[in-house]
Amino acid sequence: MAKRDSYRKLNPAGSEPREISEVVNNLIEGKTNNTGTITLNVASATTTTISDARIGYNSVILLMPTTANAVSVVASTYISATNKGNAVITHTANTNTDKTYKYIIVA
Repeated sequence: MAKRDSYRKLNPAGSEPREISEVVNNLIEGKTNNTGTITLNVASATTTTISDARIGYNSVILLMPTTANAVSVVASTYISATNKGNAVITHTANTNTDKTYKYIIVA
């Protein structure tokens, strides 16, 4: 299951200057509501799905391994499909249970 960060969003109908300042300052500091964490499926599975409403057909998803076992399979781990609301990660199958990555969604 994917975990994600959550920062304040602005009301589309209008916001107070203080709220706008907070959101803009967070953007300047890199807090952009487009990141998450995923652990790859284990055993015989060769795919893992990221379910995230922020993903679209044209999204670019960048993966960063955060565990030694994730680093060991990074050469064979890639995003094989993006759809509205999800993306498929293709990877090698093995029994390591802690192949964890952080990801960023662009577009």
